[in-house]
Amino acid sequence: MLQIKTKITYNKKIKGSYFRIALKAPGIAVKALPGQFINIKVSDSCEPLLRRPFGVHRVKKDDIEALYEVVGPATQILSQRKPGEYLDVIGPLGNGFTPVIKNKPLNILIAGGMGVAPLVFLAEKLKKSKNVVLIGAKTKEQIMCEKEFKDLGCEVKVATDDGSTGFKGYVSGFLEEVLSGAHYPKSVVYACGPRPMLKEISRISKKYNISAQVSLEEHMACGVGACLGCVTNTRSGFKRVCKEGPVFNGDEIIW
Repeated sequence: MLQIKTKITYNKKIKGSYFRIALKAPGIAVKALPGQFINIKVSDSCEPLLRRPFGVHRVKKDDIEALYEVVGPATQILSQRKPGEYLDVIGPLGNGFTPVIKNKPLNILIAGGMGVAPLVFLAEKLKKSKNVVLIGAKTKEQIMCEKEFKDLGCEVKVATDDGSTGFKGYVSGFLEEVLSGAHYPKSVVYACGPRPMLKEISRISKKYNISAQVSLEEHMACGVGACLGCVTNTRSGFKRVCKEGPVFNGDEIIW
């Protein structure tokens, strides 16, 4: 874990309220693993007081990329930061995904909303395997990173709550339809998104006897395990999402 001043390479709007930022952070980039995150101080003042966590989206040489949506004052401030400016960043933080390589399983990557962010980095690490990606969002305008996954050789399927594109319904329901309609032996599920989605993903994966690794989204105050503000209940007691997680085995969580 490092705390460094990172130079903004670019900070650009993708579409709507969604942005992609790249930070020059070679010390973090060389250590980062899929599923880990960085904690960014978005301004040089005391407001906002707390850092904001962002999953590592991609690593390009010395640059770390993150995706974010402008949803409040902190991300609004971040969206206004310019290339060449510096941000105070801590990372890489947390425990990430553990890619299963033995027996060459089929990897099923499932993203809900901004949950696509760390899964692109994971897909890069798994690109020599067969990967199916299920992306879920409320509407087609909120579908993110479809092209990035396809460029990595993934088979991509889309679900929208309103049926504006792809499967109509939640991406968890889409997973059940996919699994019930085909035989996927030796599969591993990797998922990131809202907690209710991850709960369903874990239940469905267990039903079909498939291992599931889930990345929890929680409010993280310190990001380093000190404040105990992001604990989640597991079968082996309470664990800190920012430290022991954010990635857990789906069976481990008491939903």
